[in-house]
Amino acid sequence: MSKSTKKKMNWNPELITFCCNWCSYAGADLAGVSRFQYPPNMRIVRVMCSGRVEPSFVLKALKDGADGVLITGCHIGDCHYISGNEFTKERFERLHKIIIKQLGINEKRVRLEWVSASEGKLFAELITDFTNDIKRLGPLKVF
Repeated sequence: MSKSTKKKMNWNPELITFCCNWCSYAGADLAGVSRFQYPPNMRIVRVMCSGRVEPSFVLKALKDGADGVLITGCHIGDCHYISGNEFTKERFERLHKIIIKQLGINEKRVRLEWVSASEGKLFAELITDFTNDIKRLGPLKVF
């Protein structure tokens, strides 16, 4: 393994995770209470619904130094606000098509996932997987 590869693997990316209050935040809480291990380099921003996450929030997080942004919400059909997560899915697809590609940001840096309140283990695995993906990409140097 080369020196630069070793350095990249020892580097810890800064990640922002937007969690909906009702499902994914509770899943994150369950992961902590259950003591599931996952990297500590993630910061949670709690929102009432994933539908509340504006594309400008994602861009601001990346501009302010985040190496990756994860948006999590209730599974489709389980949204406490009826269709907030469906709105999120549509908005996310537009975000990827228009903004992320135009700015030259690798699409793996911004991710959307569904996590229910009972999926603490899934939340921990998701954070680990996302961290590893971002480590492979290296620090974000767009802004």
